Amino acid sequence: MDKIKKGLGRGLSSLIGETKVEPQKNKVSISDLVPNKYQPRKIFDEDSLKELTNSIKERGMIQPIIVRTSNDDKSKYEIIAGERRWLAAQRAGLHDVPVVITEADDLKSLEFAIVENVQRHDLNPLEEAQGYKRLIDDFNYDQEKVSKFIGKSRSHITNSLRLLTLSSDVIKLIEAQKLTAGHAKILVGLENATFVANKIIEKKLSVRQAENFVKIFKNKKNSSGRVKDTNIIALELSISNKIGLNVDIKNNKRNKGKISFEYKDLNQLNKIIDIIKFNY
Repeated sequence: MDKIKKGLGRGLSSLIGETKVEPQKNKVSISDLVPNKYQPRKIFDEDSLKELTNSIKERGMIQPIIVRTSNDDKSKYEIIAGERRWLAAQRAGLHDVPVVITEADDLKSLEFAIVENVQRHDLNPLEEAQGYKRLIDDFNYDQEKVSKFIGKSRSHITNSLRLLTLSSDVIKLIEAQKLTAGHAKILVGLENATFVANKIIEKKLSVRQAENFVKIFKNKKNSSGRVKDTNIIALELSISNKIGLNVDIKNNKRNKGKISFEYKDLNQLNKIIDIIKFNY
């Protein structure tokens, strides 16, 4: 039983300890398993499934699937945790798979599935945050218990949950993988998060560039005291990233103004002069 638990992850093995479990690891026919009707994850990434299928073909299935006797058909076992492994095992051509049989009611079954999901490495940041929130809201976890169960720091859990405060527009961009988790963290707490998110996508800004963009947006003001136009800020950042020097653009309502390049030594000044000479 100890070997089984070592392969299941800290959170799942803790949950198994709270339920009645068959003392041995069983192997059952792959056709005797049925999906978990409480599976919180409905979409499985195709590339990830292919990788797991290839791994199972090469090494076999190392981690058992957690099951319970199906309420609908007593001759079948309902998957509590491990549906992705079951799908990959079918693709790999396995006839039977290792399982851990446990007694769990519907609520405990859902808890198993959520804990397994948030321990995965390929979740998008929103799925991860939503899993933590369900454990807190539906199962009376606090952030400290989530942290210990999942094996991640308290600050990671807190920062993850903060993503759920973003507007629905920004959340859709994250779900569509147009923004990374790193981008999303930058946007948390911004009043104009949707606008900045679209600028990040439009300008194809890296996380570091996006951090600089937000910093300039917050702090940089023109001579009249008004916040500088974000398109100008984005242009400054784009030029700065190209030449490696700080750039300041002052543009008035009549689209007249000036561009300033900041240099810190003679080499940087020569670089500016060379750029101008080369292009003109």
